[in-house]
Amino acid sequence: MTGAVRSVGHALRFPVTGTARGIRKATHAHGAGESGLGKLIELHAVNGAGDVMVTVALASTVFFSVPTDEARGRVALYLAITMAPFALLAPVIGPLLDRLPHGRRAAMAGAMLARALLALLLSGAVVTGSIELYPAALGVLVASKAYGVVRSAVVPRLLPPRFSLVKANSRVTLGGLLATGVAAPIGAGLQALGPRWPLYGAFVIFVAGTFLSFSLPPKVDSAKGEDTALLAADAEHLHGPHRERTLKRPGLRTVGIAVTHGLGANASLRCLSGFLIFFLAFLLREHPMAGQSAAVSLGIVIAAAGTGNALGTAVGAWLKSRAPEIIIVTVVAVVLGVAITAAVFFGAFVVALLAAVAGFAQALAKLSLDALIQRDVPELVRTSAFARSETLLQMAWVLGGAVGIALPLNGVLGLSVAAAIVATGWATTARGLLSSARHGSTPNARVT
Repeated sequence: MTGAVRSVGHALRFPVTGTARGIRKATHAHGAGESGLGKLIELHAVNGAGDVMVTVALASTVFFSVPTDEARGRVALYLAITMAPFALLAPVIGPLLDRLPHGRRAAMAGAMLARALLALLLSGAVVTGSIELYPAALGVLVASKAYGVVRSAVVPRLLPPRFSLVKANSRVTLGGLLATGVAAPIGAGLQALGPRWPLYGAFVIFVAGTFLSFSLPPKVDSAKGEDTALLAADAEHLHGPHRERTLKRPGLRTVGIAVTHGLGANASLRCLSGFLIFFLAFLLREHPMAGQSAAVSLGIVIAAAGTGNALGTAVGAWLKSRAPEIIIVTVVAVVLGVAITAAVFFGAFVVALLAAVAGFAQALAKLSLDALIQRDVPELVRTSAFARSETLLQMAWVLGGAVGIALPLNGVLGLSVAAAIVATGWATTARGLLSSARHGSTPNARVT
């Protein structure tokens, strides 16, 4: 009898334990377990799952229950109030991480804990509709973006032997996307129980993420082998007689033509992403796709963008670091063409197509930028370089979101602005990237 009970218990536990072992085996493969990259992949999966729980709760309740004009006004107001300090602090986030490298795990844990507490606050606000809902929701957004900045600085410290940054970042990103795909239907199920429940789920997930952040290896907080990121490609500029003077004015400076133009192109795609999220969220609410509700219309676009992002990450991992300049120029040109097409032939299909292509391009272009930074930026400043570049990209996202909120809800006008954003990025960076691809670059040796 006891043996039968044990067999039944084992059979019931196996789907959970077996799945957990399978996930651990996948995330820790090829040396990722020994280097600590596996733990970061798991942490990023927790981050994605928690964020999607919050998204489900807000999209299913508050967003569609407030009149559009009122919602736009409140979101715009609190975007300005909440993001203004972040925008002002953005230029010093990189230098701050330079001076306080020992706080990276604490910073990631802090971002997780902040979202856990804000999720609890939101669980009450979504029921009462109180005014604190909007700053709390955007506070979750800021904490999520802050986590992304620190994560970008952490990845180079956890590379297994013979692992490129492109491969590592693609694994981390795929882990987050898979977790998002699993958590979304769970969040929808919790939403059926009541608007509070997805936020309770987010609270539990983010608390787990808080503790998981401190499970990362101590070398994440180590500054050994690092220096302040001037993001300068030539050793003479980094170590020459002007070094002390230039250290007083850190910033995105002369990293070389490939990295600066690659960063500019990525900034245009990130700006497009922020723009599409906010603009389409309100546009589809007022003018949903034919035969669909506003929630379903927005869900279709989000699914298209997520699918494109996953495909872009997979393709980037397959291409590795081959011709990153050409990849960036190509994907931005493709997005520009699709954006122009969507503006001219505005409709449900082309809007979903633009979301998918933009997601694909953003993922692939970011991995190509990672390859350029690994190739052209000396390793002693590479960790800081990632933090600074990610900060700039986050601010581009904020700028795009602000433009998306401010525009009238006219599809043709909005997608014309989207095309203009991408065209500006492509026109100002394509020539420099192509020139870099023709002349090549001297890779920087990895220092161990």
